[in-house]
Amino acid sequence: MDFQQIFGAEPTTQATAPGRVNLLGEHTDYNEGFVLPTAIPQSTTVQLGFSSDDQHHFYSQELDEKVSLARTGPTPQGFASYVFGCIQMVSAEQPVPPLNVYVTSSVPIGSGLSSSAALEVATFRGLRALLELKLDDVQIAQLAQQAEIQYAGVECGIMDQMASSLADLGQLLFLDTRTLERQVLPLPPETEILVIDSGVPRKLAASGYNQRRAECEAAARQLGVSALRDVSDPQAAESLPEPLRRRARHVITEDNRVLEAVRGVSAQRFGELMNASHASLRDDYEVSVSALDTLVEMLQTTSDVFGARLTGAGFGGACVALVRAGQALAVGQAVLERYNRQGYAGRLLVPEAH
Repeated sequence: MDFQQIFGAEPTTQATAPGRVNLLGEHTDYNEGFVLPTAIPQSTTVQLGFSSDDQHHFYSQELDEKVSLARTGPTPQGFASYVFGCIQMVSAEQPVPPLNVYVTSSVPIGSGLSSSAALEVATFRGLRALLELKLDDVQIAQLAQQAEIQYAGVECGIMDQMASSLADLGQLLFLDTRTLERQVLPLPPETEILVIDSGVPRKLAASGYNQRRAECEAAARQLGVSALRDVSDPQAAESLPEPLRRRARHVITEDNRVLEAVRGVSAQRFGELMNASHASLRDDYEVSVSALDTLVEMLQTTSDVFGARLTGAGFGGACVALVRAGQALAVGQAVLERYNRQGYAGRLLVPEAH
């Protein structure tokens, strides 16, 4: 059913925002470090109109779920918490009338490709158009991050929202998450991106995500810095007790991997950095699962693949690989067939198979 069928009126405006995949810089954003994401073809579209009563009404096409609530809350659960959070962030500055919001998305939920950030950024873009808000794309990302923290309960960094708000297909967004300085960079020459969903969903708020953040903050305190991004020598982590030693070592080495990649490296070296990133996420940060490790190993040992790693927060979700240009679809289909023969239910996400 479309907007008209759900709400009995036509939408006033609509806005779209993409999901993202992160090639390097995992779990570094909330440590004020460096990240290297890019946008993916899958996106979320939000249509908005004015409600005829005194309530907000939200509908998700994918979930076939409608939520109605008073403008003052309480915060709803599920997808509606993100939409409501965005509206509440705006209403803190100016009144927001009751709205009808229709959400449709091709960004898979629970795959680590920022379906939540795409929803938030699309919602803010829609609100910007509907209410003529004076918000630039960086401000939208900042508000979207706060909406997720305050209303969805996820102590996220700002990478996902900045990537959804500012990244482009086929280009890397190098972002310093402390200063928000950024640079658009090309992929390594003669390469393209492959993304495969492991078929193992993960839920951020219920996972060890917030625990990892707390461990990193404890490590920074013990090292006497405001954030782990201020430490560049992995040896500094050796003085810490476990598991803080391994958590800090991952963040420090991961920041160093991003900075090396940004200086300009060959496709082969970029792939090696991705492989080292996965090993660090698996062993030091302990956010991988057996399905992700299996899929990554299959990718890493396939010809025309330069490197592969889990992407997103981990605990399930997707893997990303850097592949020789023109080979991503064939490689993805071949690896997926092997992977699913082992009883998994993976699927190819980028490039999209038709």
